Amino acid sequence: MNDPVHRPAPAHDHDSTSALVKQAAEQMTKLVRQELRLAQAEMQAKGKRFGMGGGLFGGAGLVAVLALQAFVAAAIAALALALPVWASALIVAGALAVLAAVLAAVGKREVSRAAPPAPEKTIASVKADVAEIKERVHR
Repeated sequence: MNDPVHRPAPAHDHDSTSALVKQAAEQMTKLVRQELRLAQAEMQAKGKRFGMGGGLFGGAGLVAVLALQAFVAAAIAALALALPVWASALIVAGALAVLAAVLAAVGKREVSRAAPPAPEKTIASVKADVAEIKERVHR
């Protein structure tokens, strides 16, 4: 049972302390570089989403302004059949102000869904790495 021939030798019996420290430093450097690459990739993905969302939001806003101008003219003309033109314009302007407030609130909510801009996955990964290193050091 205790046959020394068949028992595997520990992997690092021959390594000196300085070699182990050097190996740990190399592994830490590699780990930090990998975490930085992960953070960079995550931030690029979030940046693309912010850019795409902002561009689409801007394009939709421009088209909406053009359509709104046509609707405003039509609404004022329709109301002017029953009211003076100035009253028709005032009513339409009030309705547009309410619509603008609603659209701004919805837009703000959508932008806040994309936040926070921090690389959350990378932060969690780094915390897990630090906890693992602390655990191994205390063994």
